[in-house]
This record gives sequence, C-alpha cells and structure tokens, in this order.
Amino acid sequence: MSRIVYLNGEYLPEAEAKISIFDRGFVFADAVYEVTSVGGGKLIDFEGHVARLARSLGELSIKAPLTREELLAIHRELLARNDLVEGLVYLQISRGNAGDRDFLFPAEDVAPTVVLYTQTANLVESPKAATGIKVISVPDIRWGRRDIKTVQLLWPSMAKMAAKKAGADDGWLVEDGFVTEGTANNAYIVKDGKIITRALSNDILHGITRAALLKYAAEAQFEIVERNFTIAEAQAADEAFITGASTFVTPVVEIDGVKVGAGVPGPIAARLRELYIEEGRKAAI
Repeated sequence: MSRIVYLNGEYLPEAEAKISIFDRGFVFADAVYEVTSVGGGKLIDFEGHVARLARSLGELSIKAPLTREELLAIHRELLARNDLVEGLVYLQISRGNAGDRDFLFPAEDVAPTVVLYTQTANLVESPKAATGIKVISVPDIRWGRRDIKTVQLLWPSMAKMAAKKAGADDGWLVEDGFVTEGTANNAYIVKDGKIITRALSNDILHGITRAALLKYAAEAQFEIVERNFTIAEAQAADEAFITGASTFVTPVVEIDGVKVGAGVPGPIAARLRELYIEEGRKAAI
C-alpha cells in the first residue's frame, strides 16, 4: 500500500506528491528538517524537535509556516493514515519556490514548502543495539553552522559511504584532532564510569535525543563531562556509543579497526539505552 504523505496542506499518496524543480530545497539545499521517533504509536521527544525546528528556521530567516499545534495534528494524522506504530516521521521545510533560480532570497510572500512522511523502522529491537557498530574516522569538512539542522547532508552521506566501503557502519567526523559527531548522530565515550561528550556549539548538531538522554542520565546519578575527545582517547575508552532519533542509544564497539573495551556492547551504554526507551515512552505524546 502506498504511503500517505503531507505536502503543503494536502494528504496525498506518495506517488502524487510533486514539488517544483525551482524549489529552493532542491536547487540550493535551502531547507531544514527534523526526524521524530515513533514508539507505541506515539511521538517521542516531539517538543524538542519542534523547538529545534523553530530555531533552525529562525537562523535561516525562513518564516515558520505552521504552529506547534498544527504540526502535532499533522504528525498524528500521518501516524493514523499510515498505521505507524514504530518508526519515524520526517519533516522538511524549504524556503519555497520563487519561480526561477536566484541566489537572492525570494520575496517574503513566497510560501515555504512543507513536506512530511513516515518511515517504518525497528527502533526498540534494533539488531545494531545488540551487536554494536563499527566506525571509522573521517575529516570533518562541513560548513561552520552544524547547529542548524539543514538538508545539506552531502558530506555526511559521503562519510557514511566511506564507512561502508571500509566494512564499518558509520563515520565519526574529526576536526582539529577532535571528534565532532557522527554522520547523523552525537558521539560519546565512557571512561571510569564517566559519560564524555562534546559540548554544544556551532560545531555540532544540538541533538534532541542527546538532550533527553543527558537529562535522564543526570537524574540517574551518572557523571557527565562535556568536553572534546580524540580518536585515540575513544579507542582507549571503556565504552563508546552514539545517540540519535533513529538509533536511540547504540554502542560503538570498534573505531578505526581498534576494539573499544572488550569489543562488545558495554553495561553503561546498555543501561542508558534502557533508560532512554523507558523514559521516552513515558513522555511520548
């Protein structure tokens, strides 16, 4: 059965959803996006995603086309129309179609393009959570505003392909000798019981799963240290893991061919994953 998607106020079969070739999301990657997890038919961390969406739109001077309440209603309608119990809702807003290609922003009366669709995914019982993933280091050559969740994802896509070619699952991006983040996730190591992750700045995406997990971890009395770390330090750590809307908490068991700890998922990452799923389900709407 064809998915039902949302496009500019309409719910359509995916094959009928059309966007102009002049849309700035297509021509300039002039667009932002969010991905919200779905568990038990409910939205996980929805408020965080809406808040970050508003921030991303504001940083790019794209007018917000929908209110929080309207976005929630659309998300829920898509879940119902597609019978989605577990998976993801993808949302993208571009600056719209100005009718031609021009580097200058269009007039303010050009409406943004809004797209939402669902994807089925096995989030809770993900096989990678049980086995852990392998990562390789890749130079971070992205633009300087990674805190804005734009659709400019060519380099992360290329890094992901480089990892696949090397027999790994993902890439950890490295700048000035330090890990920034993964291709689509935030990066962490564990040493002597401490959870270590890079502090928020323009250098990394302000992960919604990251924020929720660190809150839950702090409430559970875990010690959290926000600072830079190197690949060598990560290889020597007791554990490593990533977080993201599509991965929750997933252990990293190998970095550039070197096993992390015993080379298997560790107890802290496992506990944090349990904690995130448990608390995320409680707070889901």
